[in-house]
Amino acid sequence: MEGGGAESSSSRCEPSQNNDLTLTPLESVVSELILSVEEPVLVDKQAIEKLTEGLISHYLPDLQNSKQALQELTQNQVILLDTLDQEVTKFKECNALLDLNSLFTEAKVYHNKLINIRKEMMMLHEKTTKLKKRALRLNQQRQKEALEKEQQREKELERERQLIAKPAKRT
Repeated sequence: MEGGGAESSSSRCEPSQNNDLTLTPLESVVSELILSVEEPVLVDKQAIEKLTEGLISHYLPDLQNSKQALQELTQNQVILLDTLDQEVTKFKECNALLDLNSLFTEAKVYHNKLINIRKEMMMLHEKTTKLKKRALRLNQQRQKEALEKEQQREKELERERQLIAKPAKRT
């Protein structure tokens, strides 16, 4: 065992000698203590408890502070996420308003088109009404002219009949 222990300690010493430049003084002392111990050391339970309490009392405040800092960061993160969600909602509402505005603009355009179509239809109605009246007048005038021509022809026929010589009655 001693031979194996000597080999392991010598192999352990070589890296520590090479790394002495990079180790802190405390780390080098600890590594030398570890290398020098060949036999397990028996330690009393009270000593272990006191060392554990000392270790805990040394690191516990820092750990508690870190825990509290992490909790605060988590709370801040939740608050930031809520704020971000609110901002996203505002942007969505803004986009919805833009869409709504474009719909209103489009509705206005179509409303104006409808008004123009209505005006054109009214104008066409007026023109057709005028054309119907004109056509009626022209028909009435043609009928009147046809009637006048017919009457004129009848007068001429009557005149021709009257002009035709009638034989005189003998008395």
